[in-house]
Amino acid sequence: MPAYNAAKTLEDTFRAIPEGYYDQIIVVDDHSRDDTTGLAQKLNLKAIRHPHNVGYGGNQKTCYMAALQDGAEIVIMLHPDGQYDPTILPEMVKPIAEGRADMVLGSRMMTPGGAKRGGMPLWKRIANRFLTTFENLAMGQRFTECHTGYRAYSRNFLETVPFLRNSNGFVFDTEVIFQAVQFGLPVVEVPVSTRYFDDASSVGFRAGVVYGLGTLWTATRFLLHRAGLVDSDKFRR
Repeated sequence: MPAYNAAKTLEDTFRAIPEGYYDQIIVVDDHSRDDTTGLAQKLNLKAIRHPHNVGYGGNQKTCYMAALQDGAEIVIMLHPDGQYDPTILPEMVKPIAEGRADMVLGSRMMTPGGAKRGGMPLWKRIANRFLTTFENLAMGQRFTECHTGYRAYSRNFLETVPFLRNSNGFVFDTEVIFQAVQFGLPVVEVPVSTRYFDDASSVGFRAGVVYGLGTLWTATRFLLHRAGLVDSDKFRR
């Protein structure tokens, strides 16, 4: 769980995770202003606190390195803010456990109207569709959504993809999908429901614009790398 100021929602999210589908839960606190770390420790979760705020992507890097060091074979990223449904975690694990995928994306767009019913703002739905369409064209894929924060990875994926070279910001999530395609790692999508509410974290319009531009740049850099015009260390071992 990459966490930032998640003290209000962490416990409810944790309690909703089905038992028997995890060996350990790691909470990485990106220098929160609240007591996210203290609450995680109270819940007997493994808690790691950054001494400085490094950003969403940087938080994930710590999450995945800690999981690999602890011997994880399957790693699920679940936001502790309660926006994504923890109860479908078994469906996130299944494609990897069955050997059908190295990466699983929990898509809010697979079920028609699902994102709207979950409260996703109109501007975010439009931006999501536009960016996903552009990314699919660049990658030659047909993903229903490239911007979900609910993901699962195999150990093989995290040991193959050079994710430590990625951005410390939100565009980290975009870069990881392009890396999956670059390295030929199978990706499966499963439908997921979400809910937007006051205590759920959300990217604002300004940050969303920066993220969108970063996504377009990632796609461009991917195409340039594949064409042999501009080398990128994100897309080579």
